[in-house]
Amino acid sequence: MQHNEPRPSSVAKHPARLYKYRAVTTLTIESVVNDVIFFADPRSFNDPLDTKPVVDSDLNTHELKELLSKLVISRSAGAMKAAALSIGYRGPRTLEHIGQRGLSQVKRLLEKIAYHATDPEYGGMEEDAHRRLLARAIQDELLAQYDRGIFSMAERSDCPLMWSHYGDEHRGVCLGFSVPDSVAARLHRVEYGGSRLVAASRVAEMASGDDRARRDVDAAVLARKARDWRYEREWRLVGDKGLADSPLELEDVTFGMRAAPSVRHAIVKALEGREKNIQFFEMCEQPASFKLKRRVFNGGEISVGYPRRALSALEGFEDV
Repeated sequence: MQHNEPRPSSVAKHPARLYKYRAVTTLTIESVVNDVIFFADPRSFNDPLDTKPVVDSDLNTHELKELLSKLVISRSAGAMKAAALSIGYRGPRTLEHIGQRGLSQVKRLLEKIAYHATDPEYGGMEEDAHRRLLARAIQDELLAQYDRGIFSMAERSDCPLMWSHYGDEHRGVCLGFSVPDSVAARLHRVEYGGSRLVAASRVAEMASGDDRARRDVDAAVLARKARDWRYEREWRLVGDKGLADSPLELEDVTFGMRAAPSVRHAIVKALEGREKNIQFFEMCEQPASFKLKRRVFNGGEISVGYPRRALSALEGFEDV
């Protein structure tokens, strides 16, 4: 199951442009020049509750055991098949060995959970403790099967908080992307507020192939955050962790109000001659308002005098 692509968490069509606020670093320059993006490990996110759903044990003990067994066997089989493929091993007993290994893992895990369920530390009835531990194990397995990276973007290029938090206090840039239809299915709109709970019964339906249940669980795991984050209006593209060729189309670059002239010049020059032209903008204030607005950036104005050579000014006085 871990090889299935996540389904969209919302049927709403994504905006024509999505935006990535960035400080100007070596990685940012590499991103725009080499047209790559970085799929971050969700464990590195600044909110420790992000991508951390809690499984609600709304099934009986027997049903929870069955669900946990199915998840463990599915993940184990996928990992071992991938390992066997990587070394070119296709022996006649490969599938048999993979199945036995998965069953062995399930047996050990269920025995461990049953033992800990008798520990008085968990309190209450032993049956209740058993169900809670099974639900926690299902939660761990669920997260293990969503071992993907996330590239986050926002709906707006003119959000003051986003510029302050992610755009290096307006010294950075905001990259504008369009989303090709070929990757739209990997894009999730983040929902804000509500509960982190996801019913074990819904996970069981997903494991049985229910597409609607899969969308619900995808949303709970990948695209749900605390209501306080709603100003971000975030969309998430899911992919393998790490640096990758961008499946998005870079359309424009917006400079923050405090972006240095040398930074603006360097980025404009770095993208000259690109196969598809990039539009350049700059953020500016609106008089008597806290709102921001975007205007076209005229790179020609700033290119005068760049690149400069400091000694040239001194040499001009040599004959004086």
